[in-house]
Amino acid sequence: MTSTFQELFESSLQNIKEGEVVPGKIVAINGREVVIDIHYKSEGVLDVEEFSDPTEIVLGNDVNVLFEGFNDEKGTVNISKRKADRQRTWTDLLANAQEGSIVEGKITKKVRGGFMVDLGMEAFLPASLVDLRPVKNLDQFLGMTSKMMIVKINHKRKNVVVSRKDYLEKERGAARSTRLGTLEVGARVKGRAKNITDFGVFVDLGDLDGLLHITDMSWGRISHPSEMVKIGDDLEVVVIAIDREREKVSLGLKQKSNDPWNNADERYPIGTRVNGKVVNLLPYGAFVELEPGVEGLVHISELSWTKRVSHPSELLQTGDRVDVVVLNFDKDGKKISLGMKQIQENPWTRVEEKYRVGDRSQGTVRNLTDYGAFVELEPGIDGLVHVSDMSWLHKVNRPSEVLKKGDQVEVMILSIDAREQKISLGMKQLAEDPWEALTRELVAGAQFTGKVTRVVNFGLFVQLENGLEGLIHVSEIPDASQKVEGSFQPGESLNVAVLSVDHEARKIALTLKGVSASVQGSR
Repeated sequence: MTSTFQELFESSLQNIKEGEVVPGKIVAINGREVVIDIHYKSEGVLDVEEFSDPTEIVLGNDVNVLFEGFNDEKGTVNISKRKADRQRTWTDLLANAQEGSIVEGKITKKVRGGFMVDLGMEAFLPASLVDLRPVKNLDQFLGMTSKMMIVKINHKRKNVVVSRKDYLEKERGAARSTRLGTLEVGARVKGRAKNITDFGVFVDLGDLDGLLHITDMSWGRISHPSEMVKIGDDLEVVVIAIDREREKVSLGLKQKSNDPWNNADERYPIGTRVNGKVVNLLPYGAFVELEPGVEGLVHISELSWTKRVSHPSELLQTGDRVDVVVLNFDKDGKKISLGMKQIQENPWTRVEEKYRVGDRSQGTVRNLTDYGAFVELEPGIDGLVHVSDMSWLHKVNRPSEVLKKGDQVEVMILSIDAREQKISLGMKQLAEDPWEALTRELVAGAQFTGKVTRVVNFGLFVQLENGLEGLIHVSEIPDASQKVEGSFQPGESLNVAVLSVDHEARKIALTLKGVSASVQGSR
């Protein structure tokens, strides 16, 4: 059977399906229209904007296009070069790239949440991934061509997400590792101050940051890094430590000069008098700077011979210039003990010239303890009145029974030890010891009236009419089975009899046995 011309024509056409990329040839150029022959029923027409490279628009050039179908009503072929290029790019991307691959693209427009990037196909660049740091003005990135990292590929939707930030971090990391490899401890390097914190300065060394800690900025004392450095300052620093694993570099400024503690013991031998500046006050003392980087401590006990200082701020202020004496030097520990009171004469050096044993003196009760009272004879000179030296007649258990802080008292000097800075004082020694006279009438069996002064579990202390005090032991109380405490009250009057008097121990033993019952009276 002879084929018709129509059948022969249709058999010569390509068997094309919609969505296929097919080869074509440019057969005509009419202004902005480019006619493409794809060997189908009709030719297709492309707008010149379909060509990303205008130099490709040449008669006879081969071009691949995407077949989008045949319009029977118009008798035209729908084709797209741009879509064919994108499909080819997607195919190439799947074949040659994966998440983490580096690609180059142009940021073409802003969309919600970021940008669209032309990689030959469109990819999404989130705004949070456009730069290393958050950006306020996103418009500055429009039109920029840059390398980026593929962070996500959705094969089903043919979506690609890219990150310029990840690419920059990768590049910076590589540059940082390279720079880190060139550094050595002890080397002097140049950098620029890029950030200042309370604890130090971050210095840009070029592709790598180093930390200049506040303690490594100066041998002297500074309270904040901004006292020495401002952002943008060019610095020459010393590399003092490198942590290659964590990619951290420690820098120093003070290491450019010698440690002032070297040979400081030769400049400040013990006994040297030096002028310095008060740089810090603490409850236990004052730190005095002798020179930048060299400080010593004046302990609170070394501030004054005569004043009782509870805090150094009572005598000093930060910034004061003071004269001090070097008391001790610890070169290894970098510690100097200083004294201020040593500038003045120690009042104890002349105490034996001013006071003699047996002298009477006036003083002020400065402090009370369980065992006695400290009496200030003059500023810086205290003596102790022991409880046993407060009264001939009474047993003083606590100094507060006799004295209170601030009382003006007369005392007698009992002993002086200028070397140990101790003076013993007495109050009872100001009068004759009345013991012998007062105990003459206290013969065994003699009865007297007395008042209870103290009630204890082993008996009663009773003060007799002559002022002396005796003890009624619990065994000398009739009906000893009764409990003493609660049965007698301080101030209660009793008739008592003398059992014995121990002159050596100065003790009087009394009894209630064989005498009349309690005298009626005050309780």
